[in-house]
Amino acid sequence: MIRNSLGEFEEVVLLTVAVLHEGAYGSAITDELEKQTGRSVSLSAVHAVLHRLEQKAMLSSRLGEATAERGGRRKRLFSVTVLGHRTLQGIRETRNRLWESISPKTLQGLGI
Repeated sequence: MIRNSLGEFEEVVLLTVAVLHEGAYGSAITDELEKQTGRSVSLSAVHAVLHRLEQKAMLSSRLGEATAERGGRRKRLFSVTVLGHRTLQGIRETRNRLWESISPKTLQGLGI
């Protein structure tokens, strides 16, 4: 199993980039994170994590076309790399294995 260490916020940012696919850039990622988690997220925190994930080779980025709505500035678009996908898959498998290891009686006692 390939497992690179990710914090919770790194994981949800990486997942959000995968969700947004071609439209993954800072503001869109921030908006989607807030929508999905119901928590307020700062753009600067998202940018820091995007940079970190790119350094870990889990994301790649490229500059998009300039747009009038951004005053002619270009968006930095992010995409998940093969390593990023493998890491997310490993995390998912670990979590699923753990959930499947909880006895039905315990789940019932927890109200799940």
